[in-house]
Amino acid sequence: MATKGLKAIAPVPTASDFLDIVLSKTQRKTPTVIHKNFKISRIRNFYMRKVKFTQDSFEEKLAAILDEFPILDDLHPFLSSLLNVLYDKNHYKLALGQLRTAKHLIDQVAKDYVRLLKFGDSLYRCKQLKRAALGRMATIMRRQKDPLAYLEQVRQHISRLPSIDPNTRTLLICGYPNVGKSSFINKVTRADVDVQPYAFTTKSLFVGHLDYKYLRWQVIDTPGILDHPLEEMNTIEMQSITALAHLRSCILYFMDLSEQCGYTVEAQCKLFHSIKPLFSGKPTLLVINKIDIMRPEDLNPSDAALLTEITSSGDVKLVQTSCYSEEGVMDVKNAACDALLAHRVETKLKGTKINSVANRIHVSVPKPRDDIVREPFIPDAVKERKKYDRDDPDRKKLERDIELEEGGAGVYNINLRKNYMLANDEWKEDRIPEIMDGKNIADFIDPDIAEKLEALEREEEQLQAEGFYDSEEDIFDSEDERQAAELANAKVHLLSSQDVKRVRNYPHMPRTAGLRTVTEMTAKMTAAGLDPSRIQARAEMLAKAQGAARKRKRDDAGETMDVDEDGEEDAGEGEWMDVDDEEAGQKPKKKRKSETGAVTVKSKREPTLKRHLAGMRDSTQVSKAIQLRNLAQRHPNRMAKAGESDRAIKTKMPKHLFAGKRKGGKTDRR
Repeated sequence: MATKGLKAIAPVPTASDFLDIVLSKTQRKTPTVIHKNFKISRIRNFYMRKVKFTQDSFEEKLAAILDEFPILDDLHPFLSSLLNVLYDKNHYKLALGQLRTAKHLIDQVAKDYVRLLKFGDSLYRCKQLKRAALGRMATIMRRQKDPLAYLEQVRQHISRLPSIDPNTRTLLICGYPNVGKSSFINKVTRADVDVQPYAFTTKSLFVGHLDYKYLRWQVIDTPGILDHPLEEMNTIEMQSITALAHLRSCILYFMDLSEQCGYTVEAQCKLFHSIKPLFSGKPTLLVINKIDIMRPEDLNPSDAALLTEITSSGDVKLVQTSCYSEEGVMDVKNAACDALLAHRVETKLKGTKINSVANRIHVSVPKPRDDIVREPFIPDAVKERKKYDRDDPDRKKLERDIELEEGGAGVYNINLRKNYMLANDEWKEDRIPEIMDGKNIADFIDPDIAEKLEALEREEEQLQAEGFYDSEEDIFDSEDERQAAELANAKVHLLSSQDVKRVRNYPHMPRTAGLRTVTEMTAKMTAAGLDPSRIQARAEMLAKAQGAARKRKRDDAGETMDVDEDGEEDAGEGEWMDVDDEEAGQKPKKKRKSETGAVTVKSKREPTLKRHLAGMRDSTQVSKAIQLRNLAQRHPNRMAKAGESDRAIKTKMPKHLFAGKRKGGKTDRR
């Protein structure tokens, strides 16, 4: 996880990948078809669009890289110095500057070639200008191979840095290599730092977290430091120096008096004095580790004098611990946390911010109005009350004591009536009856029950007088029944209103409005230029058939039959019955209407009705309709369609032509 203050950075592609991404995007996102017969303005716009899109893609990718990488001057001094130690600030700025310059160069190239494309006079010349523009952009990006590779390494390293908050409560562990710094952070936090019996096992900063007094603390384990000039320190040691210089923390300087770390006590004390200027203004603890092997009391006088010299100033507190036996580990943690809390409070009190806060706080202290001493009043009953003593035989008996005497929990049943406040104590154990003097006791619990009952009766009488209970239809037993009835009424009203709207919106026409006589029809057809002779003949034939049918029915049914009632039905039968030519015992032949309207005898072999001639005036109109039909059928025939309803889409990309690998010279068939 990246250090706090450094946001996550997207991967930086290499120069070749950068070109592939941008050029493939240009190919995918812009049109790809152009012809020399197009207008020259269209050809120019086609290639100008490609150049501008490529420029925008380069600018977008480069701007994202430049924005995501942090600016060192805008970071916390600790983070800025740490990045300078790890990646060399000048090299880092130079790489970002080269990308920024490349972005400006690509913009300038695109601007120049777009200006030239405006004067392109042919497809070939515009295409060559586009190739030149994209080629120059690609050349500029290929030159950025080294900066892109360096920034990708920086990004990977930043993502592996621990999360360090420069402004929170921090315990900073420092000292010579192999003195027990990593062992201590593993004991007091949940960190898992590698511990080995050789120097410089820890090569970078490691962070652990602990809780103390309901606050979150971070503990930083720094790599070991050797006592030599600052200019000769390597990157590993400079990380520790950076943390000591820029983090406001409590310094824990670890020492190994047993000298198992490979360095003498004198060298460790000398290193303390060398880096002591970095401890100014910070609480410092001198932690003597490995006391299970050597304690300060067991040192020789010369080494003891060196320790005394460090602690004599009063700014440094001496504490002892052993990470192996865990003796004093928690004491060291508590002492360091308390020292840092006290130092932070003291620093805030010395600052100017406390004045603005203190000015808004007022503590009121009452002042005596005279010299009379007014002591608190305590009632005499409280003063005389004896203190409860379990060994006193005359003590007040508690409910707990009664429970123990009666058999303990589960056996004893507390009597709740003994604390009733009644006029006579003998009434406490009396049982309250449900019925007394023929009346329910519960009815007389409320003293105003009689008045309420009388008011209720008056209300009922008033409702009866108003006729509230006359109709039982509107009385519902529950609210649900009332809502259901309202919904049913609303539905009935809706249906009735819809019927009214339907009747109102549709026109009304009498039955006789559409009837026409034969005389009117023939007159209109003659005026339109049509021959009505066949319609007149058919009407006369139907009239004769209907008359014959009615006469036969009258003869069969007698003089009392009402002919007018069945006339309509008989008329329907008369159309299909042969009255005059039907012989006795012979089945009548079925008749049907032809396309001309005449009644013809149905034949089994050839159809009497020709649908393609229905509604046609003459043969000329029939031939014209057939010609139009054949013309409309020409396109479906050309597309191999079965008819108008054929919507089948055949395979547009046959698998045997588009699957598998293509080798050289195999694409000519397409």
